[in-house]
Amino acid sequence: MLTFNILVAVSLGYVAMLFAVAFAADRRARAGRGGWLRSPLIYTLSLSIYCTAWTFYGAVGYAARSGLEYLTIYLGPSLVVIGWWWLLRKLVRIARVQRITSIADLVSSRFGKSPWIGAVVTLIAVAGVTPYIALQLQSISLTFAAFIEGMDGGMDVDFVALWTAIGLALFTTLFGTRNLDPSERHHGIVMAVAVEAVVKLFALLGVGVFVVWGLGGGIAGTLARIDASPIPMWQGEGGRWVGLTALSAAAFLTLPRMFHVLVVENDDDRHLAVASWAFPLYVLLMSLFVVPIAVVGLERLPEGSNPDLFVLALPISEGHGGLALLAFLGGFSSATSMVIVATIALATMVSNHIVAPLWLSVRGPDEVARDLRGTILLARRVSVAAVLALGYVYFQYTGSGVALSSIGLIAFAGVAQILPAMLGGITWRGATAKGAGAGLLLGAAVWAWTLFLPSFGTAIIPQPVLDQGPWGLAWLRPRALFGIEGLDPLLHAVLWSLLLNAAAFGLVSILTFPNPLERLQGAQFVNVFDQTGPARTWSRSGAEVEDLLVLAQRVVGHETALDLFQAEAEEQGKSGHLPDATPGFLQRLERELAGSVGAAAAHALVGQFVQGPGLSVGDLMAVADEAAQILEYSARLEAKSAEQERTARALREANDKLTQLARQKDAFLSRISHELRTPMTSIRSFSSILQEEGLTPAEARRFAGIVEAEAHRMTRLLDDLLDLSVLRDGQVTLERQEGTLAEVIDRSLLSAGALKGDLAVLRDPAAEALPVVTDLDRLAQVFINLVSNARKYCDADRPELRIAVQRRGPQVIVDFVDNGSGIPAPEREVIFESFARLSGRRAGTVAPSGAGLGLAICREIMSLLGGSITYLPGQGGAAFRVTFPQGVAAAAAE
Repeated sequence: MLTFNILVAVSLGYVAMLFAVAFAADRRARAGRGGWLRSPLIYTLSLSIYCTAWTFYGAVGYAARSGLEYLTIYLGPSLVVIGWWWLLRKLVRIARVQRITSIADLVSSRFGKSPWIGAVVTLIAVAGVTPYIALQLQSISLTFAAFIEGMDGGMDVDFVALWTAIGLALFTTLFGTRNLDPSERHHGIVMAVAVEAVVKLFALLGVGVFVVWGLGGGIAGTLARIDASPIPMWQGEGGRWVGLTALSAAAFLTLPRMFHVLVVENDDDRHLAVASWAFPLYVLLMSLFVVPIAVVGLERLPEGSNPDLFVLALPISEGHGGLALLAFLGGFSSATSMVIVATIALATMVSNHIVAPLWLSVRGPDEVARDLRGTILLARRVSVAAVLALGYVYFQYTGSGVALSSIGLIAFAGVAQILPAMLGGITWRGATAKGAGAGLLLGAAVWAWTLFLPSFGTAIIPQPVLDQGPWGLAWLRPRALFGIEGLDPLLHAVLWSLLLNAAAFGLVSILTFPNPLERLQGAQFVNVFDQTGPARTWSRSGAEVEDLLVLAQRVVGHETALDLFQAEAEEQGKSGHLPDATPGFLQRLERELAGSVGAAAAHALVGQFVQGPGLSVGDLMAVADEAAQILEYSARLEAKSAEQERTARALREANDKLTQLARQKDAFLSRISHELRTPMTSIRSFSSILQEEGLTPAEARRFAGIVEAEAHRMTRLLDDLLDLSVLRDGQVTLERQEGTLAEVIDRSLLSAGALKGDLAVLRDPAAEALPVVTDLDRLAQVFINLVSNARKYCDADRPELRIAVQRRGPQVIVDFVDNGSGIPAPEREVIFESFARLSGRRAGTVAPSGAGLGLAICREIMSLLGGSITYLPGQGGAAFRVTFPQGVAAAAAE
C-alpha cells in the first residue's frame, strides 16, 4: 500500500528530475550547444501543454457523462494546426518582427502599442486562467485523496493543494523569472514540458493497455462492453458539438500558455509543418483509450465513484501499485506543466502591461534608467505567487465540487474573448484600439456575468438574482440573457459574449478612426509578409545616445546593450564611437527593449528620452497612402538614401582621418628624428668624455651608465618599429602554447609595474581560471600595453583598473576598463593607427610619451591571433576589449 510519505517523496523526486532537465537545457542553450532544443520534435512536444489534468483525468469523466462529446476538446486544436497553419505562420512572423512576448503584447502592439489595451487583455487572461489553475490544483489533490484514505475532504486536501501551489511557484520563479530575456524564450522550461509530455502520454497509454487487455478481454471484449454500456456515445446535439469544437479551437489560440509555446517559443515557423501532423497524432494517442477506461470504470468500480479519477482508481482497485504510481505521475505532469507555463505567461503580461506602464507614469527619465530591470523582475516574481494564490482561492470556493470538465470549459470561454480583437487586428487594417477595447470589455463582462460568477454558486450572485435577474429584470438573468431560455448554459454564455464582443469591435472600429501609429502598426501586421521591417515611428530628435545606452543596459543587460550599440555604430560607419540616434536606430532599440518589457512599455521608455513629435511628416504621408506597395517602395528609397548618407559620412570621416594621420606622420618623422638624435648626441658626447684622461672611476661608471641607458632607449624605439613592420608583413611565427588566462594576466600586471600600489586592479579569479591555447607571450604583450596605458594615463584620484573576463562560445573576451575620464571622442578614431599619440589626453596625467606605436602593435598582434582589440565607448573611463579564440590558434601560427 502506497503511503502519503511515499507519494510526497515520489513527487519531490520527479520535480527534482525536472529541475535537472531544465537546468541542463538552460546551460546548453546559453553555451550555444543546444541546437537540438530548437528542433521540430521538441516544439511539437511543447504544444502538449494543451493536454492538462483536464484531458488526462477529466476526459474520462467527460466521456462517462457525455459519451464521445469529449472529442470536441481535441478536434478544435487539431483543425487549427491542420487547416489554419497560414494563420499560425502569420502570428509567428508577426511575433518575430515585432518582438512580441505574449498575447497581450500582440493585441497591444497592433492597436498603437496601447497600454490600456494590453492591461485589459491581461486582466481577461488572469480571470480566464484562474479557474484552469484551480483545476490543476484540484486534480493533484484528488489523486492524493484517491491513494490515501481519509484525504477525501477537509484540511488534508487543502494542505496538498496549498503546498503544490507553493512548490510550483518556486519552480516557476527559478526557471521563468531569473532574468529579462529579450526573446522571452525559456529553453529549460520548454525542455521540461517536452519530457512531461512523454511521461503523461506513456502513463495514459499504459493504463489504457492494462484496461483493454488486462480487464476488458482484449479489443473484441472491450468493444462488446462499450456496446453494452449505458453511456450515450452520441446524443445527437450537433449544435453543442460545433460550439464546443469552435470554443476549443479559440482557446488553443488564445490561452496564454498556448500562445507562449505556439508563438513566442517558436524558433522557426517551418516547425509548424511538422506540428500540423505530429500534434494531431499526439492528441489522438491521448484520446485513444478514454472511452474504454470510462466504460470499464463504470462497470468495475463501486457506484458513485468519481469518473474523473477512473485512470487512477482502476489500477488501485486491481492492486497494481506500480501502474497506479505511473498514472499519478502522468496526471502530476499534466497539471504541473500547465501551471508552470501559464504562470510564466501571465507574470510576463502582468509585469509588462500593468506594472510597467503604472511605474513609468510616475517616474522621470533618470529614475526610469536606474531601476526598471529590477522592478520588472520583482513584479514577475510577485505575479507568479499572486496568480497561483488566485487559483488556490478559486479552488477553495469551487474546486472540490465542480467536475474537471466544467472548470476547463469556463476557462476556455473566458480567454476566447481575446479572439475577435486578435483575428480582427491581423486581418483588418481598419480596426481601431477603441473598437478592440469596447469588444474586449463587453465580451468579458458578459462572460463573467453569465458563466464565471455563477460558477461560485450563490457565494457572489444570490439565488433570487439568478432566478429573477437583477432588480427584477428577467431579461438580465445570467442563464437566460435577453429572455432566451433553454440553451445549454455554456453555449448560452459563449454565444452572447462572443457575439456582443465581435459586434462592438466591428461597430466601434467603423465609427472611429485609428491614429497614425495604429495605421502604421495595422499595415505592418496585416501585410507582415510584404514588409521588410516594423514601421518607423520616431523622427530625428535631440535624444542623448549615452542616456539611451544606460537605459538599454538597465533593461536588457550590459553586454546585450553594448553589442546592439556597437553593431549600429559599425553599420553607420562609426566603429569605436556611439551611434547617432537616427529614426531607424530608435526603432531598432525599441524592438530590442520590447522583447523584455513588451511593446507598450518599450514605446513609452524610448518616448521618455526622445524629444519632439513621435511621427515624422514622411510617416504621416505614408499613412495617408495606405497601399502596401507604396510603403515598401518608400522604405527602399529611404534605405538607399540612408546608405548614401552613410557612405558620404564615411568618406568625410576617412578623409579627416587621413588628414589627421598625415599630420601625425609628419609629427612622427620630426619626433623620431628628435628621439634618435637626442640619444645619439648623448652617446657621442659622453663617449668623448670617457676618452678623456683624469676621470675618476665613479665618474666613468656614471657616464658609461648614461651611454648604456641612451643605447637601450634607441634599441626600444628601433625594436618597436621593427616589430610593427614584421607584424604587418605577416612574417612573424606564432608559438602555440597552453596555459590559463589568469597566468597571462598575472605576468602582464607584474611586467607593467601594476603591483606597486599606484593602480588598484579589480579582478575575478574564478572567471580568469580559463584554459587557453594561443601565443601566450604575444597575448601578454597586448595586456602589458593596456595595463601600462591605464597606469600612466588614468586621471582619477584613486586610479582603478577593472579586468573583466567572459566566454561567448569559442571566444574569450577580456575588458580593461579604468575609472578615468576616458579618451576624447575625436581621437578614438586614430588610437590604433601607427604614430598616433593623444594630444590633449586627460589632465593631471603624464605628458604623452613614446612614438605612438603601442596600440598599433596590439592591433596587429590580435589580428594574427585570430582576434581583435576595440575601444568601448560609454563606459566612463578608457575601456578596451580584447577578443580571441579560446582553444584554436590563428591560422598564421600553423
